[in-house]
Amino acid sequence: MALSYKTRRRLSALILLVGLPVYIVVAISVVNWFGRPPILLELLIYLALGLLWALPLKYVFRGVGQADPDADK
Repeated sequence: MALSYKTRRRLSALILLVGLPVYIVVAISVVNWFGRPPILLELLIYLALGLLWALPLKYVFRGVGQADPDADK
């Protein structure tokens, strides 16, 4: 499934404005649901979760900050 540049740009904005805040709230809730771990373990958990959300979405974000490759020059 190949997404156009414009679609990837819109999808990345939607993910960053809606999906990421929801992910943050869910991650904090899940970590606190098990009781607060020691500070270093909590830091490692949040670092891992901070990387985990971006890995499956890296194709959507790739090249979004560049000029539109489909635009006329």
